Amino acid sequence: MSTPATAPPAPASLKRIVAASLIGTTVEWYDFFLYGSAAALVFNQLFFPGSDPLVGTLLSFLTYAVGFAARPLGALVFGHYGDRLGRKKLLVVSLLMMGAATFAIGLLPTHAAVGSVAPLLLTGLRLVQGFALGGEWGGAVLLVSEHGDARRRGFWASWPQTGAPAGQLLATGVLAALTALLPEAAFVAWGWRVPFLLSGVLVGVGLWIRLSVDESPVFKAALAQAEERRAGEPAVERLPLVAVLRHHWRDVLIAIGARLAENISYYVVTAFVLVYATEHSGLSQQTALNAVLIASALHFAVIPVWGALSDRFGRRPVYLLGAAGVGVWAFPFFALVDTRDFGLLVVAVAVGLVFHGAMYAPQAAFFAEMFATRMRYSGASIGAQFSSLVAGAPAPLIATALLADHGGSAPIAGYVVIAAVLTLIAVGVARETRNRDLAEVGSGDAEKAGSGDAAEAGPGDAEPTGRGNTDQAGSGLSGEADGPAGARAV
Repeated sequence: MSTPATAPPAPASLKRIVAASLIGTTVEWYDFFLYGSAAALVFNQLFFPGSDPLVGTLLSFLTYAVGFAARPLGALVFGHYGDRLGRKKLLVVSLLMMGAATFAIGLLPTHAAVGSVAPLLLTGLRLVQGFALGGEWGGAVLLVSEHGDARRRGFWASWPQTGAPAGQLLATGVLAALTALLPEAAFVAWGWRVPFLLSGVLVGVGLWIRLSVDESPVFKAALAQAEERRAGEPAVERLPLVAVLRHHWRDVLIAIGARLAENISYYVVTAFVLVYATEHSGLSQQTALNAVLIASALHFAVIPVWGALSDRFGRRPVYLLGAAGVGVWAFPFFALVDTRDFGLLVVAVAVGLVFHGAMYAPQAAFFAEMFATRMRYSGASIGAQFSSLVAGAPAPLIATALLADHGGSAPIAGYVVIAAVLTLIAVGVARETRNRDLAEVGSGDAEKAGSGDAAEAGPGDAEPTGRGNTDQAGSGLSGEADGPAGARAV
């Protein structure tokens, strides 16, 4: 194992960096999930009235899916500038964009006030949310991954991942409190706006903390080395997407495949379950929200545990366990929801989220360790967000359509099982990345990389990928530890 090129930061400094990433991701996921919960509960009435309840829900989930469509574009744009200007600057921009869009949703007129303009405005703001979130995830996890040392990277990098259940917890908790305190008519009339408007306060707190941290030392070192090496040479600028697909296309495919089961299972267990429990099983909105609320608290707690286990046993074993778990749990999950028993409903959602955490926790370090520093923001974001487009975006839509067509849960459970199998294949062919020194990933010269691309790379591109740690070669579908630049994970 190679010696780290940069000393790990002091514990206090690292904790501040983790806090900055966690606060930011919590705010962004709060905003994103708040929309999903509102789409399942009230948006069908407010923005798509006059439809069959399930059809109205489908339409509201369609605007929900639009946010996912914008995430790959956000990944490309934020990745491009994040690999050139640094992680911190882009994270501030993403937080401001997300907060402004969410606050604006709380001020939107409904269909009753402005007719068809209302869903158009809603869709536009959802696009802004998705664009911002597409750039947020990669920068947040990289800021922590590139500050910490390799031995505990899985643990520390898993903390920004807890922003997802923390955001879900906040969004669901606020909605649950409002539905409990307000009559249904008041909640539909104005109560649903309160959680969106509260986003302004959360963004202010997140921005204050995020501005207090330093840029990633690994990125600063890579930028300085690239500028020194290329001083006086003609620069040929290349889009990060081109560089990533040239040197890391197998890793992008692995990242996309790895996220299928993680993404689909999460949105089925947390968003679609609100529809299934209320429309099919006859449970109240409050009951379904409370179950997701309790399970999200457990999800938050287990993610750092899974992250620590990935440091001890490796990213792949923990990830594979989670993928297999959600596949096995798919049929029991719906069977427990169908009992209409609150305790069993909590068990159904909680177990599903525990298995999801086994995939989500090591994902941050796993993806960061695949890519070279000067294309890491682009590579990790593109792999993650393009998968969201084909997995998370249509998951509630597909699940709702299957329920409408078949009237039961078996096809939906089968859908989750298929996703789990695909993820098992993708992670199964990957190579272990634990303990890799991020400063040395992709630091090899052209001869080691096995390509002549070094002379072509512009200052905005990462250097061609090198061998890194030969005992822990990066993932690749070809199964080779090294070889041509396009056939290596790092």
